[in-house]
Amino acid sequence: MPLRIREETPADHAAIHALTETAFRNAPHTSHTEQWIVDALREAGALAISLLAEDECEIVGHVAVSPVALSDGSTGWFGLGPISVAPARQRQGIGAMLTKLALDTLRERGAAGCVVLGDPAYYARFGFKPEPTLVLPGVPAEYFQAIALRGEVPAANVRYHTAFGAG
Repeated sequence: MPLRIREETPADHAAIHALTETAFRNAPHTSHTEQWIVDALREAGALAISLLAEDECEIVGHVAVSPVALSDGSTGWFGLGPISVAPARQRQGIGAMLTKLALDTLRERGAAGCVVLGDPAYYARFGFKPEPTLVLPGVPAEYFQAIALRGEVPAANVRYHTAFGAG
C-alpha cells in the first residue's frame, strides 16, 4: 500500500503527539516542546492545516500550519511547522511531500504567504528564502524564511500564535 496523505481526525491526536515527541527527541536546535505546541494549536482552534502521512495504517509524518500575525496588519500569512517524521522514515521524502502539499493547500485557499523557521538549505527547495523586510525578532535572519504565495512580501515583524509558548 502506498504512502497516503490525509487530514487529521480526532482519533489521530494521541498518535500525532507521540510521533512529534519522537521525531524531535534527538533533534538539534529544538525546545523539545513541539508536541505540546501542536496540541495547544489544536485546542486553540489555530491549526489551519494538519496533514499526516500514513503507511500501512501507521502515522509516519505530520505537518501543522497555523496563522501568524504581522505587525503591519497584513493578513493571510501562515507559519509552517512543526513538521514531524518518524526517525526510521526520515530522509525518504515524507517531510518534503507534506511541506509541498501544505503549501499547495495554502495556495488553493488564497493565502498571502508562509513563513518557516528552519534550515535554509532544506526549505529553499520549496521557494522559501530569507526576506530582509520580514523579521522574527530574536532569530538569526538566515533561519527565518518566507514565501509569498500572492502579492509582495510585507515589511513587518512576525508573531507566531501563543501556542508556540506551550510546553
